[in-house]
Amino acid sequence: MKAIGFKTSLKIEEQESFIEFETSKPTPGAQDLLVKISAVSVNPVDFKIRQSAAKDTVLETPKIIGWDAVGIVEAVGENVKLFKVGDEVYYAGDLTKQGSNAEYQIIDERIVGRKPKSLSIEAAAAIPLTALTAWEILFDRIRISAEKDKGKSVLIIGGAGGVGSIAIQLAKKVAGLTVIATASRPETVAWCKEQGADFVVDHKNLVENVRQSGFEYVDFILDFVDINSYWDSVVELIKPQGHIASITGSAEPVILNKLKSKSVSFSWELMYTRSMYQTDDIQEQHVILNKVADLLDQGILKHTLKETLNGFIVENFKKAHQQLESGTTIGKIAIKF
Repeated sequence: MKAIGFKTSLKIEEQESFIEFETSKPTPGAQDLLVKISAVSVNPVDFKIRQSAAKDTVLETPKIIGWDAVGIVEAVGENVKLFKVGDEVYYAGDLTKQGSNAEYQIIDERIVGRKPKSLSIEAAAAIPLTALTAWEILFDRIRISAEKDKGKSVLIIGGAGGVGSIAIQLAKKVAGLTVIATASRPETVAWCKEQGADFVVDHKNLVENVRQSGFEYVDFILDFVDINSYWDSVVELIKPQGHIASITGSAEPVILNKLKSKSVSFSWELMYTRSMYQTDDIQEQHVILNKVADLLDQGILKHTLKETLNGFIVENFKKAHQQLESGTTIGKIAIKF
């Protein structure tokens, strides 16, 4: 099969930052699907791993990255129960295995969902990683429920990015929250409003801008940008006994004792935890992806695809990574094979 990967971590402008190569088609294990891939999308995790996975070294075998895919099941392992050959599927993959930037991929059926029927393959490819991340941070980490939390406020830092775009929709349309999102350019402000944000504030002078919107404190805060850059602001804005959650990690320690006087909870979210550690509830990702597919097919959620690049070629991956690295991407970029 054809695949696109890299042997060493290079700046995206360099000729061999991505290379095309031939490799053997993988064979599914007992609980795996072999998927013929039709489209993928790109996420910040892609360029972060490309920049770091082969730093100051040259790999013998090129590394295949990519963690969003749509395709058709071509073969199944002997213990597979959730899917059959010919099914259209979508998924976000597993950090511990080869990625989706290839013609075929094997994937554990428990982290795969049915492709939303109403979406094109490229629109569906834009959904899995961001939807799983947003769903888990809202409903698994903070444990928000429409019954007890409807009408409460959530501040989403980074509203126009891939995760922010779907998190706004889930928070508003599924959880029934009042959504405040951050955005600073006219086009990102407009995008956040399209996704359903009730208020959009500039991330600069965050405390002042949130308070000018009528909120002394907010019940929940989701960080999709850089938790330490906003730490003092979120500590100030979070309501006593509220909950802050972040997906961004931090090179410096997060000063959690600043939350003590307010008895505030803090959570990390990593969408790969379930697959990486083979948790007891790993199949919950199959359930979430199917719920999201239903919500998309019912028109409650809408896809967040902003741009499609046509063709499984090195140039398209370079272009997508270049755009993501610029930090100005709105919504998602997909590559249709």
